Amino acid sequence: MRKIYLIAIFCLGLVSMQAQELKWHTDVKEAMAIGIKEKKPLLLFFTGSDWCGWCIRLQKEVLKTAEFTKWAKEKVILVELDYPRSVPQTQELKQQNYGLQNAFGVQGYPTVWFATPQFKDGKPSFGGLGKTGYVAGGPVAWLEVANGILNQK
Repeated sequence: MRKIYLIAIFCLGLVSMQAQELKWHTDVKEAMAIGIKEKKPLLLFFTGSDWCGWCIRLQKEVLKTAEFTKWAKEKVILVELDYPRSVPQTQELKQQNYGLQNAFGVQGYPTVWFATPQFKDGKPSFGGLGKTGYVAGGPVAWLEVANGILNQK
């Protein structure tokens, strides 16, 4: 009986941990559809995940914290736009990411844009709310900047 109880607790813990994980979209059109449906802006994270030191630091200090997870689930739809050097990507994903990099004028990493998704004449477009990057001070400082951007809309 005790084994069954321990196994049940373990399984509940796994389910709970999986529920805490965030969904980072890589298909921007899919993310836009969800953002429109849920009436949430997109958080577009432009990153060089396997080479950019500041991107890795932002991930570690902010994007992978419990505070960010709670905030993101309530406030935004997450989109990762990655520009890796050693991780292969499909040509379609590369084209999408470089197109968005040009559209948002991203010149360095990490850059985080907040934008409202829109479809005009069947074509995707964005209402840019603002941008940020790495902010020293952990999740509290970063979320203060993010909330300032989102509260302007």
